[in-house]
Amino acid sequence: MADLTGKKVAVLVDNYFEEAEFTGPIDALREVGATVEVIASGPKDGQVQSMNHIDKSRRFPIDKTLEEADIDDYDALVLPGGAINVDQLRMEYKARQWVRSMTSQKKPLAMICHAPWVLVSAGLAKSRRLTSFFTIQDDLRDAGAEWVDEEVVVDGNIITSRKPDDVPAFSQTLISMMAN
Repeated sequence: MADLTGKKVAVLVDNYFEEAEFTGPIDALREVGATVEVIASGPKDGQVQSMNHIDKSRRFPIDKTLEEADIDDYDALVLPGGAINVDQLRMEYKARQWVRSMTSQKKPLAMICHAPWVLVSAGLAKSRRLTSFFTIQDDLRDAGAEWVDEEVVVDGNIITSRKPDDVPAFSQTLISMMAN
């Protein structure tokens, strides 16, 4: 089993993210010793709202706002899915900058479900091999990506997956990348 003690991971969300795509990677990372911080782009009340598909689910505390956090403090970045969550993130300048920073520094960038939309808005999808929730495959292809229907896809430092069912493989791929 990998030991990520001393590694720090940011999980970037806005409201209405997919709960399983949030809690699954966080639990897996913490289990192997990583420090995980929840960074919120929009909410200012200290909590973010999760969804279970189309139904509101639990609220979770945040550690920092996007304005308070510094991307250079983290060894990896995770973006859970959820269409509303990601649609908000992709319009946030600083969220796009974080994705660009992780890519240029070749640090692990793990995105699931709708999260690869941020790659499109950040101008980073072109010539990448990616997967996502099937409903945004046209957006990724139109941005120049090669979209594939696979559980987990690794393209350089970018890890993408499709849906909540893929969370175990998604999390394990991130852990393996961080351990190397």
